[in-house]
Amino acid sequence: MADLLKPTAAYDDDAIKTLSPREHLRLRPGMYVGTIGDGSLPDEALYVLIKEVIDNSIDEFIMGVGKRIEVEVRDNVVSVRDYGRGIPLKSLAAAVSEMNTGGKYGGEAFKKTVGLNGVGVKAVNYLSSEFTARAVRDGEARTVTFSQGLMQTDDWESDVKEKNGTFISYMVDSDIFPTYNYNMEYIEQRIRNYSYLNPGLTLVLNGVSYTSKNGLLDLLNENMSEEPLYAPIHLVGEDIEVVITHGTSYGETYYSFVNGQHTIHGGTHQAAFREAIAKTLKEFYRKDYDPSDVRTSIVAAIAIKVEDPQFENQPKTKFGSKEIAEGVTIRQFVGEFLSTELDNYLHKNADTAQAIQRKIIENEKERKEIAGVQKKARDTAKKALLNNKNLRDCKIHRNDKHELADQTMIFLTEGNSASGSITKSRNPQTQAVFSLRGKPLNSFGMKKTIVYKNDEFNYLQAALNIEDDMDNLRYNKVVIATDADVDGMHIRLLLLTFFLQFFPDLIRRGHLFIMQTPLFRVRNKKETIYCYSEEERVAAIAKCGSSAEITRFKGLGEISPDEFEGFIGEQIRLDKVRLTKDDPITDMLTFYMGKNTFDRQQFIVGNLRIEEDKVEN
Repeated sequence: MADLLKPTAAYDDDAIKTLSPREHLRLRPGMYVGTIGDGSLPDEALYVLIKEVIDNSIDEFIMGVGKRIEVEVRDNVVSVRDYGRGIPLKSLAAAVSEMNTGGKYGGEAFKKTVGLNGVGVKAVNYLSSEFTARAVRDGEARTVTFSQGLMQTDDWESDVKEKNGTFISYMVDSDIFPTYNYNMEYIEQRIRNYSYLNPGLTLVLNGVSYTSKNGLLDLLNENMSEEPLYAPIHLVGEDIEVVITHGTSYGETYYSFVNGQHTIHGGTHQAAFREAIAKTLKEFYRKDYDPSDVRTSIVAAIAIKVEDPQFENQPKTKFGSKEIAEGVTIRQFVGEFLSTELDNYLHKNADTAQAIQRKIIENEKERKEIAGVQKKARDTAKKALLNNKNLRDCKIHRNDKHELADQTMIFLTEGNSASGSITKSRNPQTQAVFSLRGKPLNSFGMKKTIVYKNDEFNYLQAALNIEDDMDNLRYNKVVIATDADVDGMHIRLLLLTFFLQFFPDLIRRGHLFIMQTPLFRVRNKKETIYCYSEEERVAAIAKCGSSAEITRFKGLGEISPDEFEGFIGEQIRLDKVRLTKDDPITDMLTFYMGKNTFDRQQFIVGNLRIEEDKVEN
């Protein structure tokens, strides 16, 4: 026992180290710029770095200087050119390389901007193998280059003919990002958001221009995946802009922004907005409606501008300020604006007011129908989950104040064998497993009461903790993990139908994923390669030799727990389920999951012929 308690390594003065800001950021980049991934997810560090550079250019526009920003992403090199004032030349090197150095700590040079911590562009510099910053001011220019945050060159020029502004170019360091690809769809969406939030600003991405005349109204019109029940209400005030409408889907959809920053995880402004909408509408109709009945199916956007905004993390995805100015809370500011402007709008637009009330009454009726089966269903689900009937939970959850909270995920699996293998090989700290008992019900066209009447859906809802509010979701990633065969695909579609029908916010907020499962295993005496396509199998055989052993996996259940560790750990392949303006939920579900059997059959036959032609050619 004494040997077990003996320290395994020396702990003395030599064990204590002090890192420079550059060294610390390169050692712990996730603390500053989020998850270091391969570019497959929109909130990974690759896109945060781009945002950090563009934010500085946006801040110039907010201050009234520079109406054009040019962004290029080619051959893994990112460059951003604005036409603002240009970083002061003497301070250029320090501004891009010395932590906590910047012009946004007070004074009049910047107000109501995003970049306030003096960290962003320095993080880009430290994490890049090639980094160039060039500033032009009134015919004078200075260009500095760096590698991994260490200066390489410093050039000054006079009598240059360029317009004032700043140019930043970089390539991320392969030591930090060993494999990656930029998804241009993610970058384009960020550029579009910048245009919505800054009417009058032109952003150019790889030669394509983006601009907006109507601000958040354009955002809502271009992003709604269903027809609104009434024309969106667009209200604009000093330092605040909102757009509100209702659709037909369940859940609540919000796009929220602070000083041009997309706060995808909400914050105090979004909470105040939700509260104020319910309060204002209840007072307008003089009815004590339940807030959930007012907000169900709402689609809305809010953007505010504040001085010295406080965010809860460096990627700035959740707003934390409680005051918009001294003595004025965010709650008061948003609440007073809506209670005046929304109330005035509804008095002037009776048709819209009537459409909203009809929707509230419809929501109320369905909620009361659900209440009849809700309590018994909750008790049943609670007992089932406590007895581990379907759920093998993890120890850390999404809303825990823990550094691993963002890594939490739950696998939705089919059958005991697959769930058993994943359970044995998962990380019990952050990975949970929910086992489906056979194929789920096709819930298309059903009312939400089915969520409580069907045990499988009731248990799943309870396990995810999304019954009352999506903010309570217990896992950051909900992963559908089914076999790579026809039955597995069918189960996947049934689950997607369930979430699209009743919990579309799970998808809109980016929490739902499909796990890619290997089709083949190719191995020789030296290595084992898991292949997810025929192309990968051919490449693996070429690498391992023609005598390699090749296994075709029929289902997850036949993969051993030891093998699961190879592809549900750091190398996990996840496809994010996304909804865009081109994905009308009702139309999609009607066609693929409805009763139009003949039309669907013709579609399948037609596409099979297309695939056969491709193979023959």
